[in-house]
Amino acid sequence: MKLKNIVLGSLCVFPAMYVHAAAMDQSGQSILAFLESGNYAEGGLIIGDPNISGKLKNRPELLDDPKNQNTGDMASSFNFYNFALKFQLTDDLSFGILYDQPFGAKISYPQQSNNSYFDNEFSHEGTDVDIKTQNLSILFGYSPFKNFQFYGGPVYQEVKGRVSLRGKAYTEAFNGYNANFKKDGETGWLAGMSYQIPEIALKAAITYRSKIKYKLQVDEDMFGQPIQLVDSAKTKLDTPQSINIDFQSGIADKTLAYANLRWVNWKKFESRPVQFGAISKLLMTEATNGVYTEGFNLDGYHKDQYSALLGIGHQFTEKWSASTDIGWDSGTGNPASTLGPMKGSWSLGLGAQFNPASNYFVAAGVKYFWLGDVTSEDGTYFLPIDGIKPVAEQADFKNNHAIAYALKIGYRF
Repeated sequence: MKLKNIVLGSLCVFPAMYVHAAAMDQSGQSILAFLESGNYAEGGLIIGDPNISGKLKNRPELLDDPKNQNTGDMASSFNFYNFALKFQLTDDLSFGILYDQPFGAKISYPQQSNNSYFDNEFSHEGTDVDIKTQNLSILFGYSPFKNFQFYGGPVYQEVKGRVSLRGKAYTEAFNGYNANFKKDGETGWLAGMSYQIPEIALKAAITYRSKIKYKLQVDEDMFGQPIQLVDSAKTKLDTPQSINIDFQSGIADKTLAYANLRWVNWKKFESRPVQFGAISKLLMTEATNGVYTEGFNLDGYHKDQYSALLGIGHQFTEKWSASTDIGWDSGTGNPASTLGPMKGSWSLGLGAQFNPASNYFVAAGVKYFWLGDVTSEDGTYFLPIDGIKPVAEQADFKNNHAIAYALKIGYRF
């Protein structure tokens, strides 16, 4: 049952398997390139093309034009990259460098006559989010006995972004609000272990990544005028901890089955810039006559993300192989933020790999996502205030989808 390692041994026959649809999870933070035999390098490009639109609740405080309840397609196309370099120093020691862009968000609400998420009167701009991260992981591996490997190392991560709120749905208090999250870098760590039986192309690995804590400088303004409601201070933000479980094994002649399970601790994530928080406290104090005074977050999630992927690959010739997989993503709760109105997905992927020579390959794939239906809310939905839930709900997002395309090149040396 031994398979050509360059053809199917990487478990990444389809390189776009880690494009998720929950929260800001993007790359899946895979370490599989580090588990390749010998010296190995790879680089990949993933392009996402989502289509996400909804229908607003027919309430006068949400829209000016009751005949137009459409949000328009608010999801923007995006792309991200990943690179890996692995050296087998000795039979027992290995070293690797992994680069990816693990978390991201890119949305832009288009112009609509209802004025809900687009300011037609003053700025002529729509609600917009652009969050970017990049990760550099340094891995050291040690095999104390045959087939087992323990690995770990430091992680350096950078994050930056901007958020602009526009439209009637954000009330006069936040229509025109801008937050510019200045780029900052912090460190974390990862650790894991793997087990391999090359004769049957079996690989199993579990990898833990720590959360990474930030204190970001966030410049906040209203239509370009700085906000100074309280003293300036840095904003606390943590990117989440996660666990990946990977498995593959040969199951028949020239046929491989593979799987990935992933958990991301999104329910601990929240973003509340200082001036935004101060404004929200004033609003909630006034709205509840002093009963609730704690304010609310600019963005946050209330459930952890769980995802699973199952696939099968087959080698047809010495140079050609192909794969297909199905995936499921739980999402991070319903309702969801207006800044990311998605609730997980089901997906179907197809991929092909071409090996011009025995030491390198080119792989390409496409994946279709059926995005889960969700109701969006304005950030106050989960506050402990009687009667707040129906007021916080703003729109229903149904029957949405996304397509991802990927290209990857791998080389052994």
